[in-house]
Amino acid sequence: MQTALTRLVGVRHPIVQTGMGWVAGPRLVSAVANAGALGILASATMSTDRLREAIREVRSRTDAPFGVNLRADASDAGDRVRIMIEEGVRVASFALAPSAELIAELKEAGVIVIPSVGARRHAEKVAAWGADAVIVQGGEGGGHTGEVATTVLLPQVVDAVRIPVVAAGGFFDGRGLVAALAYGAAGVAMGTRFLLTSDSTVPAAVKARYLAATVKDVTVTTAVDGLPHRMLRTDLVDTLESSGRARTLVHAVRRAAGFRRLSGLTWRQMVRDGLALRHGKELSWSQVLLAANTPMLLKSSMVDGRTDLGVMASGQVAGVIDDLPSCAELVRTVMSEANEVIGALAAGGASTRA
Repeated sequence: MQTALTRLVGVRHPIVQTGMGWVAGPRLVSAVANAGALGILASATMSTDRLREAIREVRSRTDAPFGVNLRADASDAGDRVRIMIEEGVRVASFALAPSAELIAELKEAGVIVIPSVGARRHAEKVAAWGADAVIVQGGEGGGHTGEVATTVLLPQVVDAVRIPVVAAGGFFDGRGLVAALAYGAAGVAMGTRFLLTSDSTVPAAVKARYLAATVKDVTVTTAVDGLPHRMLRTDLVDTLESSGRARTLVHAVRRAAGFRRLSGLTWRQMVRDGLALRHGKELSWSQVLLAANTPMLLKSSMVDGRTDLGVMASGQVAGVIDDLPSCAELVRTVMSEANEVIGALAAGGASTRA
């Protein structure tokens, strides 16, 4: 299936695996790439040295195009961009809107720039700055999210910009892909659906928690870092929501110290990164530190399997997923379903999903 997205990045299928911290590592990204979709490596939880190693590891596993996700507001974003350029990465993905200068630097080096946005005005801004495409995530999506549903936000963005738009938030099967295409998108991006595959390195016990979740078990909370964050409701989330400032600050400092050792960042850099997430909001110092070390909260679950000590970012689709296919099986199923739906619509009938 050819769309503006597949032609832009050189993949076979209009499907993107999002850059999830501690989840989107070399194994998952290369499996997605080999399946014909666009895999995106999450770099925010890696040191710069580890990022270079991870890019080379993906390259050793696949000849297909892949991307790297960056935090545009990170203090070392420039260093990471230079590594990407030196290593010949095909696509740069951003969790926050990159500056016009950063976009220009990447495009001059031949890198395709695809920021993720959660509002029409942000899509218009990055398009004006030269972004090649944009991923637009509705409120159903996991991690930091907004209030507007994908079905409302997506057509707004499609009508506002003249670059390919990739829909994210609420997608997990072929029917969703066809719906996104009908709205004018050039493809879909999925996070939780790729997290719940056999190629994902997330511990089995954590995957089991996701599979057991209902739609009502996926909540949005501001208790982690002061910003709306969609995740599975756990005892830790309940604790953070009920804790006072002093207790929360102690937890934040302890976890921040751990992330500082792993990332190689200084305390000054971590606080600066945490402050960058304020976006004009009044956050307490504990929230600033939690924002800076949220990766450690994710690591506790996604790497260490400690669901009691970590958070589990999740899209609402966790409540409707009940299997762990390989990435190849998942992509093949999504495309088969999409073609079935399109064929049924063309014939004037309705598709039935086995």
